[in-house]
Amino acid sequence: MKNLEKTYVEPISVPPEEFPADPALPEGCRELRLTDDPMGVSFVSNVIYARRDGVELHLQLFLPTAGMMPDGKRRPLVVFIPGSAFMQQNLDQMVPELCDFARRGWVVANVEYRHSGIAPFPAQAEDAKTAMRFLRLHGAEYGVDPEKTAYFGTSSGAHTALMAGITGDGEPDTPLYGEVSAEAAAIVDWFGPTDIQWMSCCPSTMDHVAADSPEGLLIGGKNVWEHPELAGPVDPASWLRQEKETPPILMMHGDRDILVPFDQSVRLYGRLREMGKSVEFYKLLDASHGFNGFRSRAAWDVADEFLRRKLGVR
Repeated sequence: MKNLEKTYVEPISVPPEEFPADPALPEGCRELRLTDDPMGVSFVSNVIYARRDGVELHLQLFLPTAGMMPDGKRRPLVVFIPGSAFMQQNLDQMVPELCDFARRGWVVANVEYRHSGIAPFPAQAEDAKTAMRFLRLHGAEYGVDPEKTAYFGTSSGAHTALMAGITGDGEPDTPLYGEVSAEAAAIVDWFGPTDIQWMSCCPSTMDHVAADSPEGLLIGGKNVWEHPELAGPVDPASWLRQEKETPPILMMHGDRDILVPFDQSVRLYGRLREMGKSVEFYKLLDASHGFNGFRSRAAWDVADEFLRRKLGVR
Protein backbone atom coordinates (compact mmCIF):
# COMPACT_ATOMS: atom_id res chain seq x y z
CA MET A 1 0.00 0.00 0.00
CA LYS A 2 1.14 3.52 -0.74
CA ASN A 3 1.97 5.82 2.14
CA LEU A 4 -0.85 8.33 2.04
CA GLU A 5 -1.23 11.41 4.17
CA LYS A 6 -3.30 10.70 7.27
CA THR A 7 -6.71 12.36 7.44
CA TYR A 8 -8.46 12.54 10.80
CA VAL A 9 -12.07 11.25 10.84
CA GLU A 10 -14.27 12.68 13.56
CA PRO A 11 -15.92 10.07 15.80
CA ILE A 12 -19.57 9.52 15.04
CA SER A 13 -22.37 8.63 17.41
CA VAL A 14 -25.00 6.42 15.78
CA PRO A 15 -26.79 3.16 16.64
CA PRO A 16 -24.86 0.03 15.55
CA GLU A 17 -27.32 -0.72 12.74
CA GLU A 18 -26.70 2.77 11.27
CA PHE A 19 -22.91 2.63 11.45
CA PRO A 20 -21.55 2.80 7.88
CA ALA A 21 -20.38 -0.50 6.42
CA ASP A 22 -16.84 -0.55 5.12
CA PRO A 23 -17.03 -1.20 1.34
CA ALA A 24 -13.51 -2.69 1.08
CA LEU A 25 -13.28 -6.28 -0.17
CA PRO A 26 -9.64 -7.32 -0.58
CA GLU A 27 -8.88 -10.03 -3.11
CA GLY A 28 -9.42 -13.45 -1.53
CA CYS A 29 -11.63 -12.09 1.26
CA ARG A 30 -15.01 -13.82 1.47
CA GLU A 31 -18.27 -12.14 2.45
CA LEU A 32 -20.57 -13.89 4.90
CA ARG A 33 -23.84 -12.74 6.45
CA LEU A 34 -24.94 -14.56 9.63
CA THR A 35 -28.53 -14.14 10.74
CA ASP A 36 -29.34 -17.41 12.55
CA ASP A 37 -28.44 -16.27 16.10
CA PRO A 38 -31.33 -13.95 17.01
CA MET A 39 -30.65 -13.99 20.75
CA GLY A 40 -27.19 -13.81 22.25
CA VAL A 41 -26.36 -13.04 25.87
CA SER A 42 -24.63 -10.11 27.50
CA PHE A 43 -22.95 -10.61 30.87
CA VAL A 44 -22.75 -8.17 33.77
CA SER A 45 -20.52 -9.31 36.63
CA ASN A 46 -19.94 -8.24 40.22
CA VAL A 47 -23.07 -6.15 40.69
CA ILE A 48 -23.22 -5.21 44.37
CA TYR A 49 -26.81 -5.52 45.54
CA ALA A 50 -26.29 -5.16 49.30
CA ARG A 51 -23.74 -4.82 52.10
CA ARG A 52 -24.30 -6.88 55.23
CA ASP A 53 -22.17 -8.18 58.10
CA GLY A 54 -19.15 -6.34 56.73
CA VAL A 55 -19.25 -7.96 53.27
CA GLU A 56 -20.45 -6.93 49.84
CA LEU A 57 -23.01 -9.24 48.28
CA HIS A 58 -22.78 -9.68 44.52
CA LEU A 59 -24.85 -10.99 41.68
CA GLN A 60 -24.12 -11.76 38.05
CA LEU A 61 -26.57 -10.94 35.28
CA PHE A 62 -27.16 -12.83 32.06
CA LEU A 63 -29.21 -10.62 29.74
CA PRO A 64 -30.75 -11.66 26.40
CA THR A 65 -29.29 -9.32 23.79
CA ALA A 66 -32.59 -9.37 21.87
CA GLY A 67 -33.86 -6.88 24.44
CA MET A 68 -37.61 -6.61 24.81
CA MET A 69 -40.10 -9.40 24.17
CA PRO A 70 -41.72 -9.51 20.69
CA ASP A 71 -44.71 -7.64 22.11
CA GLY A 72 -42.47 -4.86 23.44
CA LYS A 73 -42.69 -5.94 27.07
CA ARG A 74 -39.76 -6.51 29.41
CA ARG A 75 -38.41 -9.98 29.97
CA PRO A 76 -39.17 -12.34 32.87
CA LEU A 77 -36.66 -12.64 35.71
CA VAL A 78 -35.16 -15.74 37.31
CA VAL A 79 -33.32 -15.17 40.59
CA PHE A 80 -30.93 -18.13 40.62
CA ILE A 81 -29.18 -19.24 43.83
CA PRO A 82 -26.36 -21.78 43.32
CA GLY A 83 -25.72 -24.43 45.93
CA SER A 84 -22.68 -24.56 48.20
CA ALA A 85 -23.67 -26.57 51.30
CA PHE A 86 -24.54 -23.12 52.70
CA MET A 87 -20.81 -22.26 52.55
CA GLN A 88 -18.99 -19.80 50.29
CA GLN A 89 -20.53 -20.01 46.81
CA ASN A 90 -18.74 -20.24 43.49
CA LEU A 91 -20.90 -18.10 41.20
CA ASP A 92 -19.00 -19.35 38.14
CA GLN A 93 -19.89 -23.02 38.49
CA MET A 94 -22.98 -22.95 36.26
CA VAL A 95 -22.20 -20.13 33.85
CA PRO A 96 -22.66 -22.26 30.69
CA GLU A 97 -26.10 -23.45 31.79
CA LEU A 98 -27.23 -19.99 32.89
CA CYS A 99 -26.05 -18.48 29.60
CA ASP A 100 -28.10 -21.06 27.74
CA PHE A 101 -31.13 -20.32 29.91
CA ALA A 102 -30.80 -16.59 29.19
CA ARG A 103 -30.74 -17.39 25.45
CA ARG A 104 -34.23 -18.77 25.93
CA GLY A 105 -35.38 -15.27 26.84
CA TRP A 106 -34.93 -15.08 30.62
CA VAL A 107 -33.07 -12.39 32.53
CA VAL A 108 -31.04 -14.57 34.90
CA ALA A 109 -29.51 -13.17 38.09
CA ASN A 110 -26.92 -15.47 39.70
CA VAL A 111 -27.05 -14.48 43.38
CA GLU A 112 -24.51 -14.66 46.19
CA TYR A 113 -25.76 -14.99 49.77
CA ARG A 114 -24.13 -14.65 53.18
CA HIS A 115 -22.72 -18.10 53.81
CA SER A 116 -22.89 -19.94 57.11
CA GLY A 117 -19.41 -18.79 58.10
CA ILE A 118 -20.71 -15.21 58.14
CA ALA A 119 -24.33 -15.56 59.25
CA PRO A 120 -26.59 -18.49 60.21
CA PHE A 121 -30.06 -19.27 58.93
CA PRO A 122 -32.20 -17.40 57.84
CA ALA A 123 -29.65 -14.91 56.43
CA GLN A 124 -29.51 -16.74 53.09
CA ALA A 125 -33.24 -16.35 52.41
CA GLU A 126 -33.11 -12.71 53.52
CA ASP A 127 -30.38 -12.07 50.96
CA ALA A 128 -32.29 -13.77 48.13
CA LYS A 129 -35.27 -11.53 48.88
CA THR A 130 -33.05 -8.46 48.89
CA ALA A 131 -31.64 -9.44 45.49
CA MET A 132 -35.18 -9.81 44.13
CA ARG A 133 -36.11 -6.35 45.42
CA PHE A 134 -32.89 -4.81 44.05
CA LEU A 135 -33.66 -6.21 40.61
CA ARG A 136 -37.23 -4.93 40.73
CA LEU A 137 -35.94 -1.46 41.58
CA HIS A 138 -33.50 -1.62 38.66
CA GLY A 139 -35.97 -3.31 36.33
CA ALA A 140 -35.83 -0.60 33.69
CA GLU A 141 -32.02 -0.75 33.57
CA TYR A 142 -31.94 -4.52 33.13
CA GLY A 143 -35.15 -4.97 31.13
CA VAL A 144 -36.89 -6.94 33.90
CA ASP A 145 -40.65 -7.46 34.04
CA PRO A 146 -41.41 -7.01 37.77
CA GLU A 147 -44.64 -9.00 37.43
CA LYS A 148 -42.97 -12.14 36.06
CA THR A 149 -40.36 -13.35 38.52
CA ALA A 150 -39.21 -16.67 39.96
CA TYR A 151 -36.73 -18.11 42.45
CA PHE A 152 -34.62 -21.04 41.20
CA GLY A 153 -31.97 -22.85 43.23
CA THR A 154 -29.81 -25.94 43.39
CA SER A 155 -28.99 -27.85 46.60
CA SER A 156 -28.59 -25.32 49.45
CA GLY A 157 -29.58 -22.66 46.92
CA ALA A 158 -32.82 -24.56 46.33
CA HIS A 159 -33.50 -24.46 50.06
CA THR A 160 -32.92 -20.70 49.93
CA ALA A 161 -35.22 -20.37 46.90
CA LEU A 162 -37.95 -22.29 48.74
CA MET A 163 -37.60 -20.18 51.88
CA ALA A 164 -37.61 -16.89 49.96
CA GLY A 165 -40.51 -17.90 47.72
CA ILE A 166 -42.69 -19.41 50.44
CA THR A 167 -42.26 -16.56 52.93
CA GLY A 168 -42.31 -13.74 50.35
CA ASP A 169 -42.78 -10.39 52.05
CA GLY A 170 -43.23 -12.00 55.46
CA GLU A 171 -40.62 -12.96 58.02
CA PRO A 172 -37.74 -13.71 57.90
CA ASP A 173 -36.90 -10.46 56.15
CA THR A 174 -34.94 -7.21 56.27
CA PRO A 175 -36.10 -3.65 55.52
CA LEU A 176 -33.62 -2.97 52.70
CA TYR A 177 -35.48 -1.95 49.51
CA GLY A 178 -38.71 -2.60 51.40
CA GLU A 179 -40.62 -0.26 49.11
CA VAL A 180 -40.87 -3.09 46.56
CA SER A 181 -41.94 -6.73 46.91
CA ALA A 182 -39.84 -9.86 47.22
CA GLU A 183 -42.74 -12.09 46.18
CA ALA A 184 -42.29 -14.42 43.20
CA ALA A 185 -44.73 -16.15 40.87
CA ALA A 186 -42.97 -19.54 40.92
CA ILE A 187 -40.20 -21.54 42.59
CA VAL A 188 -37.87 -24.17 41.11
CA ASP A 189 -36.25 -26.51 43.66
CA TRP A 190 -33.52 -28.79 42.37
CA PHE A 191 -32.37 -31.37 44.96
CA GLY A 192 -32.66 -29.01 47.91
CA PRO A 193 -32.44 -30.03 51.59
CA THR A 194 -35.62 -29.40 53.55
CA ASP A 195 -36.10 -31.05 56.97
CA ILE A 196 -32.49 -31.21 58.13
CA GLN A 197 -33.37 -33.20 61.27
CA TRP A 198 -34.11 -36.22 59.04
CA MET A 199 -31.20 -36.04 56.60
CA SER A 200 -28.98 -38.52 58.45
CA CYS A 201 -31.86 -40.98 58.72
CA CYS A 202 -31.26 -41.88 55.06
CA PRO A 203 -28.16 -43.10 53.17
CA SER A 204 -25.66 -40.33 52.45
CA THR A 205 -21.93 -39.92 51.91
CA MET A 206 -21.67 -37.34 54.70
CA ASP A 207 -22.85 -36.56 58.21
CA HIS A 208 -25.69 -34.05 58.55
CA VAL A 209 -26.00 -33.92 62.33
CA ALA A 210 -22.67 -32.85 63.84
CA ALA A 211 -22.01 -29.26 64.81
CA ASP A 212 -19.40 -28.94 62.04
CA SER A 213 -21.63 -30.48 59.35
CA PRO A 214 -23.10 -28.10 56.74
CA GLU A 215 -26.44 -28.24 58.53
CA GLY A 216 -24.85 -27.81 61.96
CA LEU A 217 -22.93 -24.77 60.75
CA LEU A 218 -26.13 -23.36 59.26
CA ILE A 219 -27.70 -23.20 62.73
CA GLY A 220 -24.65 -21.60 64.33
CA GLY A 221 -22.27 -24.53 64.74
CA LYS A 222 -24.55 -26.73 66.83
CA ASN A 223 -25.58 -30.37 66.76
CA VAL A 224 -28.77 -30.64 64.68
CA TRP A 225 -30.46 -33.33 66.77
CA GLU A 226 -29.63 -31.60 70.04
CA HIS A 227 -31.16 -28.29 68.93
CA PRO A 228 -34.59 -28.91 67.39
CA GLU A 229 -35.60 -25.34 68.28
CA LEU A 230 -32.98 -24.14 65.75
CA ALA A 231 -33.23 -26.96 63.20
CA GLY A 232 -37.03 -27.04 63.03
CA PRO A 233 -37.50 -23.58 61.47
CA VAL A 234 -34.95 -24.45 58.76
CA ASP A 235 -37.59 -26.68 57.15
CA PRO A 236 -39.44 -24.61 54.50
CA ALA A 237 -42.57 -26.68 55.22
CA SER A 238 -42.72 -25.14 58.69
CA TRP A 239 -43.37 -21.76 57.03
CA LEU A 240 -46.30 -22.92 54.92
CA ARG A 241 -49.66 -21.45 55.90
CA GLN A 242 -53.05 -22.64 54.71
CA GLU A 243 -54.35 -19.06 54.48
CA LYS A 244 -51.28 -17.73 52.61
CA GLU A 245 -50.91 -18.40 48.91
CA THR A 246 -47.78 -20.34 48.00
CA PRO A 247 -46.20 -19.90 44.55
CA PRO A 248 -46.32 -23.01 42.31
CA ILE A 249 -43.28 -25.18 42.97
CA LEU A 250 -41.32 -27.45 40.62
CA MET A 251 -39.23 -30.06 42.42
CA MET A 252 -36.59 -32.26 40.76
CA HIS A 253 -34.37 -34.71 42.63
CA GLY A 254 -32.15 -37.62 41.66
CA ASP A 255 -32.92 -41.03 43.13
CA ARG A 256 -29.18 -41.66 43.69
CA ASP A 257 -28.33 -38.35 45.36
CA ILE A 258 -25.18 -38.92 47.42
CA LEU A 259 -25.44 -35.72 49.50
CA VAL A 260 -29.07 -34.66 49.90
CA PRO A 261 -31.29 -37.74 50.24
CA PHE A 262 -34.19 -38.04 47.83
CA ASP A 263 -36.38 -38.39 50.93
CA GLN A 264 -35.87 -34.68 51.61
CA SER A 265 -37.94 -33.78 48.56
CA VAL A 266 -40.44 -36.56 49.29
CA ARG A 267 -41.10 -35.04 52.72
CA LEU A 268 -41.71 -31.52 51.40
CA TYR A 269 -43.77 -32.79 48.48
CA GLY A 270 -46.03 -34.70 50.85
CA ARG A 271 -46.60 -31.64 53.01
CA LEU A 272 -47.37 -29.44 49.99
CA ARG A 273 -49.88 -32.00 48.71
CA GLU A 274 -51.52 -32.27 52.13
CA MET A 275 -52.07 -28.52 52.16
CA GLY A 276 -53.41 -28.40 48.60
CA LYS A 277 -50.50 -26.34 47.28
CA SER A 278 -49.51 -26.33 43.59
CA VAL A 279 -46.48 -28.60 43.17
CA GLU A 280 -44.94 -30.73 40.43
CA PHE A 281 -42.32 -33.36 41.28
CA TYR A 282 -39.85 -35.18 39.02
CA LYS A 283 -37.74 -38.12 40.18
CA LEU A 284 -34.66 -38.25 37.95
CA LEU A 285 -33.65 -41.88 37.57
CA ASP A 286 -29.96 -42.64 38.22
CA ALA A 287 -29.25 -38.93 38.73
CA SER A 288 -27.07 -37.84 41.63
CA HIS A 289 -26.37 -34.49 43.27
CA GLY A 290 -26.41 -32.13 40.31
CA PHE A 291 -25.01 -34.54 37.75
CA ASN A 292 -26.04 -37.57 35.65
CA GLY A 293 -28.99 -35.61 34.29
CA PHE A 294 -29.18 -32.16 35.82
CA ARG A 295 -26.78 -30.60 33.33
CA SER A 296 -28.72 -32.00 30.38
CA ARG A 297 -30.76 -29.78 28.13
CA ALA A 298 -33.80 -31.97 28.86
CA ALA A 299 -33.72 -31.07 32.56
CA TRP A 300 -33.53 -27.36 31.77
CA ASP A 301 -36.35 -27.83 29.26
CA VAL A 302 -38.58 -29.04 32.11
CA ALA A 303 -37.73 -25.96 34.19
CA ASP A 304 -38.22 -23.64 31.21
CA GLU A 305 -41.62 -25.12 30.33
CA PHE A 306 -42.81 -24.95 33.96
CA LEU A 307 -41.76 -21.32 34.39
CA ARG A 308 -43.30 -20.24 31.07
CA ARG A 309 -46.57 -21.91 32.03
CA LYS A 310 -46.73 -20.47 35.53
CA LEU A 311 -45.52 -16.97 34.63
CA GLY A 312 -47.58 -16.73 31.45
CA VAL A 313 -44.55 -16.33 29.16
CA ARG A 314 -44.87 -17.22 25.51
